[in-house]
Order: sequence, then C-alpha cells, then structure tokens
Amino acid sequence: MIFIYRFITFFFYPILIILIFFRKLLKKEDSIRYKEKIFSSYFSPDVNNKNKLIWFHAASIGEAQSILPLIQKLNDDDKNLEFLITTVTLSAGNLIEKKITQYSNIRHRYFPLDVKFLMKKFLEKWKPMLIIFVDSEIWPNLLMEIKEKKIPSAIINGRITKKTFKRWMLISGFAKKIFNIFDLCLASSSESKKYLEQLNAKNTKYIGNIKLAGIVNENSITNKNENILNEKKFWCAASTHEGEEIFCLKTHLNLKKNYKNIITIIIPRHINRSIKIKKLCNKMNLSAQILNDEELIAEGREIIIINSFGVLLEYFKYSKSVFIGKSMIKKLQKVSGQNPIEAGKLGCKIYHGPYVYNFKEIYDLFKTYKISEEVSDENELSKKLTIDLQKNKESQNKITESINYLGKKILDSSVKEIKKI
Repeated sequence: MIFIYRFITFFFYPILIILIFFRKLLKKEDSIRYKEKIFSSYFSPDVNNKNKLIWFHAASIGEAQSILPLIQKLNDDDKNLEFLITTVTLSAGNLIEKKITQYSNIRHRYFPLDVKFLMKKFLEKWKPMLIIFVDSEIWPNLLMEIKEKKIPSAIINGRITKKTFKRWMLISGFAKKIFNIFDLCLASSSESKKYLEQLNAKNTKYIGNIKLAGIVNENSITNKNENILNEKKFWCAASTHEGEEIFCLKTHLNLKKNYKNIITIIIPRHINRSIKIKKLCNKMNLSAQILNDEELIAEGREIIIINSFGVLLEYFKYSKSVFIGKSMIKKLQKVSGQNPIEAGKLGCKIYHGPYVYNFKEIYDLFKTYKISEEVSDENELSKKLTIDLQKNKESQNKITESINYLGKKILDSSVKEIKKI
C-alpha cells in the first residue's frame, strides 16, 4: 500500500506544483514563500546546530494557536532548544509569523507536499530530534521517513472521528502500520483515544484537549464600541449558521419584555450572509445594522450583525452571555459544534443547542464546571439570559479561573509526556 501511495504522490507532484501556483495567483498562498511547499531548494534551514530541534506541524489556525503555550513551556524549561513550526494554510502562517517575532529560536516554514524525496530532503536539512503532529494531520511518506531515520514522533490533541476511523479501517493494515510509528499519542477525547488504540497506536493517553491551555490576553483586546458595550445590556450569538438567526431573533423579542433597550449582537460564521440576516430582521420589524470594520453602533439599533472576520474576542470580552452556533440544526449534527473555549476564557456564560459533536467532550467538561448549558428553544434561552443580564461581568471570573486551571493542568501533563520521549 505504501508503494502505491508513493507512486501516486510522485505521479501527481507536477500537477500539484501547478495547482499551488494557481492558488498563489488567487492569493490563497504566500506570494513568495509558496515555493517552500514544492521545491527542496527553498527549505532553507536556519537553526543553531548546537541545540536540539523540535518540529511541530500544525496545519491551520486552530492547531497553530493551540501549540503556542506548549512551545512556550518547553522553551522556559530548556533554553537549549530550537523550534520549527510548519503550517499548511496561509492564514495559519501569517498568525505564526506574528506570534514568533519576539523569539530568536523559533522558525516557521510552510509544510512541503508529502512526496517521498521532498520529505527525505526536508528531514536531512532540518535534522529534528523530535517531531510532533497536531490534531489529525497524518502524512504517510513523512511518517515512513521518520521511521526509517528512527526519529521520535508524537501526535498531540489527536482527533479521530467515527467517520475518519471507518475510512482508515478500509485500509486497516496500512493504517495500523502508519499509526504504530508514533511513540506517543495524546488524544483530544476519550473517543479519539479508543479509535487510536484500535488503529494500533501505542502509548495512547487522554489527558485533556490542549486547546484549553491557550492564552487569551484580555488586556490586548480592544473594541471601538467599548463605551456602548459597557453601557448597554446586550448578549452575543456567535458562529451562527443559516436557520439559527431566527432562533436568536425570537430570543431577542422575548428579552424585550423585560429589557426594552436590549441589543442582540449576531456574529455569523459566514459573513457573506449578513444582508440575508438583515432582511430577516426587517421582516420581524427589528431595527438592524450591518456593522463593518471600524464602524460605530448606531443609536436605537436592536440587532447588530457583525460583518468582519476575526473579531469574536472583541465582543466576548464585554459579553456576559454567548450562544455558540452550529448547535441547533439537526441536519448538521454529524459535523456540529463550534469552539467555545475562547468565550469561556473571557468569562462568558455559554449556551448551545443539542448538537455539538465536534466539541462534545469540551462542552461536557464545561457543563461540569457550570460554564455552559444546553438550551432547546428561544423560551429557555431568553429565561436564562434574563437572569444573566442582571449580573456584573466580574461576577463570572470563576469561569475564567476554572478554565485556566484546567488548561494549566493539561499543559503540564502534556509537557511531562513529551519529555519522556
């Protein structure tokens, strides 16, 4: 099977070069550094050879953010380490470049195509003493090269869904050879741990989701509408999908019975739906505003529809309560749920619908600590929000403290396990 995989990846290598070039033209790749993905002459190792190098591979933004506290902890514990972070997406690459400017011993590169000769060359040039994969990034050619060169490897926050597990089991013999290469597997959930073990992964443990260890610097978060958010009573509906806004607007109407000037801030998962949401508001006779970057909330608006990317934290910081979307739509139940961690870290009480498959273990944990609650309809949510709106934001500091405690515990345990290998 590995021979077939290697042949396919080598055969399609020229086509993938063309594809990446077109992605560059579409501005989906770095206009200069896209070559790091396809040509070994651009791997350009830049490390202190006297130190040991740990290579982290984190494909996208979520994974990239989750490893930063881990790298910081390892860096604090041992000053003789160098770090390489590889990412796939342009957005993750841009994020990492901003985050590592203060460190002289951390480098970022784009992850090369999983073609045998490229992976062999990459390992020979960088010479990592440990390689750590994040989440569910499995690249067979790289892993076989790692095995051949006897480099220790680990997967952290390993996530295997039922659907993914079934796919791997279609080639179970090959899958078991691949997963057995890892020297350590830290699963993101007990379900993933079970599937990893069935895929022949050794030294598999579940100590918690590493994303809980992420650091949210509240002091660095600003919002142009800070005065309005501090003065008015409002709540947030974040990462909503089509079909959930009507639920939010009905909740707003219920809240108006007790709070005449209540504001509902809707932050849709896909902002290209903003106009459609505003039309829905108009049908329900609700005064709405589509809020673009750097705009101020207009006086007398009831529904604010955020039309900007990457601004969730700017509203979580000031909000007492947040409804997290992609959780009320039954047809999405197999891919349901959005990440509630940042809202929790900023002291928000979190509400969600019955469908949270992708983050079930986190929501279960949050429920234990009374950080989140499930709601079934607008009447239930509006009753809970009515109570929350009477509280001060500061009274919810225990939420932040609880998550930070959990995050530190997971971080310390993860570092301890990594040091063993």
